[in-house]
Amino acid sequence: MKYQNNPPDASALMTSARSFGNYDLSSALADLLDNSIKAKARSIEIKCIRKDDGPEVRILDDGSGMSANELHRAMRPASTNPDDERARDDLGRFGWGMKSASLSQCRLLTVVTRHDGVLSGASWDLDDLADWKMGVLEPEEIKALADQRLLERDGTEVIWCKCDRLSEFGQVGGKGFNDIVAHAKAQLSLIFHRYLGGEEGLRKLKVNFNGDALKPADPFFRHHDATQAQPKETLTLDGQPIEVQAFILPHYSKITAGEHDRLGAEEGFVRNQGFYVYRQHRLIIHGTWFRLVKHGELSQLVRIAINIPNSLDAMWKITLDKADAQLPSGLKSRLKDIVDGLKRKSGKVFQSRGGRVRNEAGKTSVWAKYVRNGEVRYYLNREHPLIAGMLDDDDKDRAKAFAAALGIIEDCFPVVSIGEDYSSRPEMMNQSVVDRSTFIEKLDAALPSLLLHVGGNMKTLHEIVASTEPWSNHADIVLTHLKDKGWN
Repeated sequence: MKYQNNPPDASALMTSARSFGNYDLSSALADLLDNSIKAKARSIEIKCIRKDDGPEVRILDDGSGMSANELHRAMRPASTNPDDERARDDLGRFGWGMKSASLSQCRLLTVVTRHDGVLSGASWDLDDLADWKMGVLEPEEIKALADQRLLERDGTEVIWCKCDRLSEFGQVGGKGFNDIVAHAKAQLSLIFHRYLGGEEGLRKLKVNFNGDALKPADPFFRHHDATQAQPKETLTLDGQPIEVQAFILPHYSKITAGEHDRLGAEEGFVRNQGFYVYRQHRLIIHGTWFRLVKHGELSQLVRIAINIPNSLDAMWKITLDKADAQLPSGLKSRLKDIVDGLKRKSGKVFQSRGGRVRNEAGKTSVWAKYVRNGEVRYYLNREHPLIAGMLDDDDKDRAKAFAAALGIIEDCFPVVSIGEDYSSRPEMMNQSVVDRSTFIEKLDAALPSLLLHVGGNMKTLHEIVASTEPWSNHADIVLTHLKDKGWN
């Protein structure tokens, strides 16, 4: 057999590299922050600049920088073997990160760096690429292009020009560009929250994004008294330690509306429950159960942190963009046991907020209980203001129909099924609203009838919602909502 060189076409391969992984702006920037962390940077500045001829992105760090040889090696496609043993604090993997991440967003990548006082610079331009000729910057070009701070101390600056993918159809004007930047800020605050907060003994990292200092977005809300943090557990896979810690977030009645929105993020609590997998304390993937269980309402407060070492990248199948992973089969059984136990605890958080049949002084419940001659019967409380208002409807036929509907509901009350379910799986029993926005939506639907029932008297309305189920169970939320509506 004969052999001959058959190298890939430079332009075709580098253009194809734009589609390696599934990068958006936040994941592309995260890949560059990984390099800065590896270079021992303490401060990173990100600028997304809107310009008439297209946006420009600059990422400047105060790390150790690179020598000319190190820079040229870092700019080389596939510069390292993913199977090579890596330093424990190395957040890289394939040797494609800086190139694929950058080129996923721009067509002209330039890197200028200073190491031990010596400046170097190099660039790849997808519109001027032949025979793998990389641009090497002259000293005058570096000084004209680099941030002034880089000329005075070691570090690295990555510059993206011709950013044709920063909004739809290559347009950077209008709301789209701002939305992309805002989303990137939020994601980086989550991905690197352990570094931004100096958690787990990490060196605290400062990141400034378009003039705003990123604050850590802790998805486990550990500072809140109502968060239930479970003990840490260390599992072993292929002789390597894997740290696991579970958290049950507070019920929505225990946190403010702003805290609720932040924890729910863009897709809500249901989509954000599950495993949060960290690689060397950098978040890789979250909001998944790896098909061990289904996403559900009663488990929406359960979040489990898993921290893996970079030596297990291959077993977890970490992707090029470091935004996805697969659960190794050797961990499935133990993690499923952990999840099942936590779902029972999470169910109890909601269950404890449900309504009860009771006769507390000054409290109006929805259900009432009749006990006589050994017989127990549950019925809807006709004195509940919402029910009473509908029974007093001026339209007598409509009021009569409503009363008949109440009677049917009471006659068909599924007492046997409820008893069986509660005795066999009480942790799954929940009849209360599990979402803050749904609770507010139902409150808004009831308010016109309640206001009519009290003759428009705001003081009486406040007294009723503070003493009547289900609103009295979440009085703080109700009163804040009324205040926001101007119903003082």
